[in-house]
Amino acid sequence: MVSFQTLLSFIIIFGALVFFHELGHLVLAKRAGILCREFAIGFGPKVFSFTRNETAYTIRLLPIGGFVRMAGEDPEMIDLKPGQTVGLLFGANGKVTKMILNNKDQYHDVRVIEISKADLEHSLFISGFEHGEEDQAEMRFEVDERAVFVQDGQETQIAPHDRQFASKSLLQRTLTILAGPVMNFILAIVVFIAIALFQGIPVDTAMLGELTEDGAAKEAGLQKDDVITAIDGQGVNTWREVVEIIQSNPSTELTFEIERAGDQLEVAVTPKPIELEGETYGRIGAYAPMEKSVLGSLEYGVTQTYFWTKQIIFGFGQLITGQLSIDALSGPVGIYKSTEEVAKSGVFYLAQWGALLSINLAIFNLLPVPALDGGRLFFFLVEAIRGKPIDRHKEGMVHFIGFALLMLLMLVVTWNDIQRFFL
Repeated sequence: MVSFQTLLSFIIIFGALVFFHELGHLVLAKRAGILCREFAIGFGPKVFSFTRNETAYTIRLLPIGGFVRMAGEDPEMIDLKPGQTVGLLFGANGKVTKMILNNKDQYHDVRVIEISKADLEHSLFISGFEHGEEDQAEMRFEVDERAVFVQDGQETQIAPHDRQFASKSLLQRTLTILAGPVMNFILAIVVFIAIALFQGIPVDTAMLGELTEDGAAKEAGLQKDDVITAIDGQGVNTWREVVEIIQSNPSTELTFEIERAGDQLEVAVTPKPIELEGETYGRIGAYAPMEKSVLGSLEYGVTQTYFWTKQIIFGFGQLITGQLSIDALSGPVGIYKSTEEVAKSGVFYLAQWGALLSINLAIFNLLPVPALDGGRLFFFLVEAIRGKPIDRHKEGMVHFIGFALLMLLMLVVTWNDIQRFFL
């Protein structure tokens, strides 16, 4: 049964990751002067949309990603051909501001022209003859750089060459694509800093901090400020050692040797199992002791992001070398189930989970795989070495095949998740 709390947590976390990723692309693209036609969260039919400063901001039905549609990345959808008739509307500067493709009779003061020539990328002009008139000279009309096509009442802004993605320098294009993953790293840093500011910075000592009400630690009789000296006879001195033993022993009774107010005690604790990304870990519902510091929080945000980045890269390395199977990957279903488990442990665990997913998304997108940001960056590297770009049609075909293979991988991973959790 789907939990509303889990569904809401999943939507907020996944939406935030995609939003900040695509925001990185959008901000750098606009700074480079690229016309961004759409900033979308999700795929499929539009659920909500509004337009501001040339860009349509949309939320789409399927919450499985997002995109920024930049002019020039795909062939422009509308083109004017010789012999075509078009209605022209003019601005105060005398230039064409609107080109009406159909339903021309619905517009007042429209001037209908039969086109002989048109260039809407470089010279920005339309030449032609007054429709229905004979023995007239060819007329030339200048087109405003922000002019729009109007078809079925929908407006589409033209994209002069200098507003297209491909017209920008290699550095500008590289920064625009790189900005998405970088924003995810920044988001992770900010989340870890926020956790440290509100909750405190974990002190790496084998002492118990706050305990959750429904955790195995409290149920077994452990208390805040208990000092753990050994677990199942294995001496421990740091919180990390404590966590490693607990995580490695889900549903296994462990004997905790503790010091409490000068007394030596033994307490039996059975870590509760929690499943994350296809792996089962133990958890007792206890936090490390905390201390609060602004400078320490800033350092914590950076060091935690660096630590988890290394861990995730190591995990990807194991997948590539075959040390881990494809079953270790999780799709939307697996992430949803993991979010459900993490949400039970409290808001700070949930925030940390979101930060880890953000790092995952950044690293995954940087892989040199076609259709991902890393694949595009790889083509830019080849361009820098060759001194000229690869043919756009060939590159587009490679990205299309890569996208198809990614979708196939997504289906396989999702099916594995469904079998794991529901069958």
